[in-house]
Amino acid sequence: MSRFLEDFPPGTRLRSRTLEVTREDMIAFAREFDPQQFHLDEEAAARSLFGGLAASGWHTAAMTMRLFVETVDVAGGIIGMAIDELRWPTAVRPGDRLQVEVEVLEARRSQSKPGQGILRLRNTTTNERGEIVQTFLASAMLPSWS
Repeated sequence: MSRFLEDFPPGTRLRSRTLEVTREDMIAFAREFDPQQFHLDEEAAARSLFGGLAASGWHTAAMTMRLFVETVDVAGGIIGMAIDELRWPTAVRPGDRLQVEVEVLEARRSQSKPGQGILRLRNTTTNERGEIVQTFLASAMLPSWS
C-alpha cells in the first residue's frame, strides 16, 4: 500500500520490521565508508572506547534509512529535506536486531509545490533490548492526493 501526505496525520506512529546486523556487513560497510579500526578489527575494537566491535554510525543511519523507506512506503518516494539532532547514544553490535519507530510531528501541504506535502518526523532506532541506538528529527517532502 503506497501512502500519501494525507495518510500521515500528526501523532501517527509506525514501527518497522527488524533487521539483524551481521559482523560481516558491519566490517564491509566500514571497509568502504568508515575505515576506523574499532569498526574493522575485533582486537583493536576491544582496546578502544567501544570495548568491542561497533558499527559505524553511518552504517546505522543507512540501515535506518532502509527500514524507514520500507515502513513509510510513500507513493513515488519521499525526499529528505533536512536532518536535525542526529544522535548515536548506544553502539550497534554484531547480532543486534534494529527496529525503527517513525513519529509524525507535523504534516502540511507545501505552499510552493502544488501536489506535495511536508512532514516533520522523529525517527528512533532501537535494538532488541530496547536501547536507543540512533535518533534524529527530519523534514521530508512527499506527494499529496491532490
